Amino acid sequence: MQIDILTAFPKILNDPLDESILKQAKKRINLYINIWDLRDFTTDKHRTLDDTPYGGGPGMVMKAEPFFKALDHIFIKMNDQNQSRVIFPNPQGKLFNQEIAEEFTKFEHLIFLCGHYKAIDQRVINRWVTDEVSIGDFVVSGGEIPTLLMIDAIVRMLPGVIGDIESAKTDSFQGYLLDNPYYTRPENFEGLQVPEVLLSGDHKKVEKWRLAQKIERTKQLRPDLYKKYLNKKKKKK
Repeated sequence: MQIDILTAFPKILNDPLDESILKQAKKRINLYINIWDLRDFTTDKHRTLDDTPYGGGPGMVMKAEPFFKALDHIFIKMNDQNQSRVIFPNPQGKLFNQEIAEEFTKFEHLIFLCGHYKAIDQRVINRWVTDEVSIGDFVVSGGEIPTLLMIDAIVRMLPGVIGDIESAKTDSFQGYLLDNPYYTRPENFEGLQVPEVLLSGDHKKVEKWRLAQKIERTKQLRPDLYKKYLNKKKKKK
């Protein structure tokens, strides 16, 4: 997989993309992450990225030209543009979730457009963007942090990234259920005891307990997901 990120603030991205799972992924699999500074695709001496909006109003709008030039530059190197998804983190987009993360793993090339200021010129979205995605009903200063969040969720699902892929498959939101609680040594810590079933050595009982915990947690904390879980069970029957 190749991931390209277009941003006005590369420093926000550099360190997080070279730590933990993402750092290991670049070593273990054919993952290439490129950060493109949009100012390198400007044409004026001040390297201007924004301007006032047509029609007036507050705030500044990111110009279309740097995005167009950067995307043209990237796609010249790509043999098949159809294998690419151009993702714009946007509060107006569809809500990002585990299903979308898994969907994006199917593509060989992902491009993230990091907006900033009031907005980006709509012509960039109309011409290039395949997916507008939101990380929640709130606004942050720019698209860099949402992009980092999505990349982490996507990359960890790629084969070979996590040593124990079964661990990833049992994470929360797999099959619409939240994950069960976990415990490790010591068995008793300040009077707090590990559930006896986990010490029993009976794997069937443990799996039954874990499933019951997942269901109960989801029912209590995310009734919306619990409904999806029940619907999925009905469809299987």
